[in-house]
Amino acid sequence: MTTHVDQTSGWGPPPTAPPADPASPRSGPRRLWRGRPEDPRWARPALFALLLVTGLLYVYDLGASGYANSFYSAAVQAGSQSWKAFFFGSLDAANAITVDKPPASLWPMALSVRIFGLNAWAILVPEVLMGVATVAVVYAAVRRRFSAGAGLLAGAVLALTPVAALMFRFNNPDALLALLMATACYLVVRALEDGRTKWLVWAGVAIGFAFLAKTLQAFLILPPLALVYAVCAPVSVRKRLGQLALATAALVVAGGWWVAIVELWPASSRPYIGGSQNNSFLELTFGYNGLGRLNGDETGSVGGGGGGNGGGQWGETGWDRMFGSEVGGQISWLLPAALILLVAALWATRKARRTSVTRGAFLVWGGSLLMTAVVFSYMAGIFHQYYTVALAPYLAVVVGMGAGLLWEKRRETWAALALAASAVAAAAWGYVLLNRTPDYLPWLKWLVLVGGLVGALGLIFVGRVTRQLALAAAAVSVAAALAGPTAYTLSTLAEGHTGSIVTAGPAGASMMGGRGGPGGGGGMRGGFPGGGNGFPGQQNGNGNAQGQQGFPGGTGGTGGFPGGAMPGQQGQQGQGTQGFPGGRTGEAGAGGRGGAGGMGGLLNGASVNAQAKKLLTTDADDYTWAAAAIGSQNAASYQLSTGKPVMAIGGFNGTDPSPTLAQFKTYVAEGKIHYFIASGTGGGGGGMGGAGNGTSSQITAWVEATFKKVTAGSATFYDLTQKATG
Repeated sequence: MTTHVDQTSGWGPPPTAPPADPASPRSGPRRLWRGRPEDPRWARPALFALLLVTGLLYVYDLGASGYANSFYSAAVQAGSQSWKAFFFGSLDAANAITVDKPPASLWPMALSVRIFGLNAWAILVPEVLMGVATVAVVYAAVRRRFSAGAGLLAGAVLALTPVAALMFRFNNPDALLALLMATACYLVVRALEDGRTKWLVWAGVAIGFAFLAKTLQAFLILPPLALVYAVCAPVSVRKRLGQLALATAALVVAGGWWVAIVELWPASSRPYIGGSQNNSFLELTFGYNGLGRLNGDETGSVGGGGGGNGGGQWGETGWDRMFGSEVGGQISWLLPAALILLVAALWATRKARRTSVTRGAFLVWGGSLLMTAVVFSYMAGIFHQYYTVALAPYLAVVVGMGAGLLWEKRRETWAALALAASAVAAAAWGYVLLNRTPDYLPWLKWLVLVGGLVGALGLIFVGRVTRQLALAAAAVSVAAALAGPTAYTLSTLAEGHTGSIVTAGPAGASMMGGRGGPGGGGGMRGGFPGGGNGFPGQQNGNGNAQGQQGFPGGTGGTGGFPGGAMPGQQGQQGQGTQGFPGGRTGEAGAGGRGGAGGMGGLLNGASVNAQAKKLLTTDADDYTWAAAAIGSQNAASYQLSTGKPVMAIGGFNGTDPSPTLAQFKTYVAEGKIHYFIASGTGGGGGGMGGAGNGTSSQITAWVEATFKKVTAGSATFYDLTQKATG
């Protein structure tokens, strides 16, 4: 049976290239603009238009996010001031402690800040460029096997995925991770085409470098990639195994060189490894950032070691997690359609030879999609909605390739029915997701549903009607499928996002993670603003609660945030129920939407008033650290405001045993720290939920009992050069 090819529409497979014209240029601007000789003339200009529009959308009002996640922005600032901090990923230029990730994602931003100075655009534009590059990789991956139209569809799906629009404008490590993972999949498929070793080795390099962005998450797709190549590569078994061994070696070198240097570097002359309990990057990798994410046993994290209970604190686990109210609006708009298209594509290629590159491509991208989705669905440890950006490139490519393949075979009844089924699935699921935010564009869900069903009806007969009608049915189906995620993406682009936990879409689109501003909103089940089943001692979100073993609302809480109340909480009455205090974020929680409103300095940092800034910058050059503060976000806020190093005691959660009380006393005796930033109005507290060894609590108690208290505006400090009197 011959395959119907619609060369005019650009949706068919790439036609056979005509004989090369010796007089035509093979490179240069004309070749760049024209693309392949066999391409429709509109194909390459359309790609450039897609990339340009993506870039313009992503840079729209980019400065509204300010420093975005100040935790990473402070490390970027430090890296722009100190090459040692740049290499290690230190939070401050004096190299007290690192972020709790490897530093690769910080390097592009730190270089940008070195060139353009410290500002929101210098930090976030590199992330936007990574997003545009990922769209280009996705297009190229689909275009190699299918039409330009299929490639453009895949690129548009990625660009308009809400969580992608969020994270490619944000300074977390996920943007670089997504780009490198997509590149690795592309390179593996290239290796499947001709069995050349170099493509597989470069794929190993991409995954190894991705490890330096977000540790073991980079390895999630290794099983499907290795298995597909081992089975489907067009070379002998012996050569396949040798190539996989070389790719593994490349991965180890690309990801391991930095690890080896850090582990061999004397601990006394490098920063403490943030997020670890033993100052070891390997412990961080396999513990807090590794197995702990899977089983919930994460010593030093929110609430301490979860012992497998993380699923309750970080959302419900299970096969449907990607579709639930916590995650669905971020990533799952086209996930049902992608699964239908993947199954249909594997059915269509079931009789293909072992070395079929088309089937291999679906196995590579589809396997990566399924593997990552399954792990995310069942991980019991720390999980945030924005992690799902890792799925976006895989999903986009599966949709593009699946639609392209079935469009080629649309004259076959089963293919037309599969196309129609995918359109119905996209429309129906879009309706469900939009119905979860009934006050947001209430008419759109009906437009999506009706448009999708009309388009699907046309697709049933797509192989029996004229080309114009077929394209019209496809256009209606695509428009209906993309309308929902496009609306959520535009809503995401219209607002700035700050803090450590951010979500895409309009208000109410996600129940986990909370929003910036008073009272949080949304909230995370298991203890985030507005959520249910809060930590003990915060049953009513009351700012005046005494908070035993919970998150103290203001006075004398024990086992909660270091130093008692969270910055900015000040014991004010909250609005949330059974969660973190829902009260005003005060100075600690100011910022754009996306942060957890009631968590103060842990997730959002603190705003720094003019009096505090003046106090800390006066004579700051006479000290190694202008100040020290409990928790990285709190320290980061003051550091970004003053431009001077601020020591983050206890790392992100205040639970890392760095520095010890003895080390801190030595720093003070040597005149290296000027001020200690009070964490709140209360005393005590032993770190996040009592985790860690209580060094933050010990330091706080010693400082409060020993040194003079000073105030600057509404902020409280202790002058470590003046002893308390009386």
